Amino acid sequence: MKKINQKKILEYSAIFEPAEEGGYNVSFPSFPGCVTFGKNFEQAKVKAQEVLELWLEELASNGAKIPAIKYRPIIDEVRVNIPPKAKIAYASNNC
Repeated sequence: MKKINQKKILEYSAIFEPAEEGGYNVSFPSFPGCVTFGKNFEQAKVKAQEVLELWLEELASNGAKIPAIKYRPIIDEVRVNIPPKAKIAYASNNC
């Protein structure tokens, strides 16, 4: 009986951060150094999949183990009181 090659699919967390020049920078906590950029969010998602698949292909070709993510980071906002004398620098955001 022939074995059927089935694709293995894993999901990884990606961080999409607005870039100063517009668009989004993308990084992966599970793969430091694996980064990309997209001119808009949709393009950033496509590029993120492409670069991560290339990264994993390189790991596999070198015989390295590919980590399976065991948890998803929780990203949330924390509200804090700012001291009255604090100077606040607002980052410019072109998105």
